[in-house]
Amino acid sequence: MERYNPEALLPPWLRELSTEKCGALPSDEERMRFAIGLARQNVLHGTGGPFGAAVFDCSTGRPVAVGVNLVVGSNCSHAHAEMVALAIAEQRLSSYTLNRPGFPRYELVTSSEPCAMCFGAIIWSGVSRLVCGARTADAEDAGFDEGAKPERWIAELEKREIEVLTALCRSEACEVLQLYLDKGGMLYNGQPRQ
Repeated sequence: MERYNPEALLPPWLRELSTEKCGALPSDEERMRFAIGLARQNVLHGTGGPFGAAVFDCSTGRPVAVGVNLVVGSNCSHAHAEMVALAIAEQRLSSYTLNRPGFPRYELVTSSEPCAMCFGAIIWSGVSRLVCGARTADAEDAGFDEGAKPERWIAELEKREIEVLTALCRSEACEVLQLYLDKGGMLYNGQPRQ
């Protein structure tokens, strides 16, 4: 059986970014600005939507995997930045869960709060921490359909011992959403427009 290879979806500019060469990013703000930078580059390169994410080793602050939104270019509705970063991290670590005995704690840092699909993936991924930039309302105000997730979604994650920090560097993350709109970026919602 051929192994699933999510890294093959990454645009060339991102494949050139070696996480091994990235130094440690010790603070939440540095890691968030890294994820927002991925989103910004994705927009500037015209390779996808205004969302970026990365999985980090909590103990070292080093990135394990990166992802950007690739929905339109890959013709794949689940190629959200979070999904791509989580899939690449799992492949690199040869594990379907990031919460395996002997593993360090891992966190997902994403330029926007998760949509309904990514919310579910976070639960199953095994990350122990989630750090978000823009709020769900910010993405929806930009025109994205974020789907239905529990009203108290943060509490649902915390029940599963996933720590959540949100609205970190929010204005910077919102600037990327606006940049995408200013450049005429496609709104790729699942529901057809009327």
